[in-house]
Amino acid sequence: MDRLSLILVIIGALNWGLIGLFQFDLVASLFGGQSALLSRVVYSLVGIAGAYCITLLFRERTTTKE
Repeated sequence: MDRLSLILVIIGALNWGLIGLFQFDLVASLFGGQSALLSRVVYSLVGIAGAYCITLLFRERTTTKE
């Protein structure tokens, strides 16, 4: 679950970077515009993943020895 959330957050961050630098929304262009159902699903999943990743800040870190 952690990896999937991080992947979605990275996708969202890259998309926002493209919007900020080039005014190009990759998600919208791939899935038919910002108001298209598939785009809204992707945006929602990225938002949920971002909220889930907040928990990563407060978890105890364990170290493993090899």
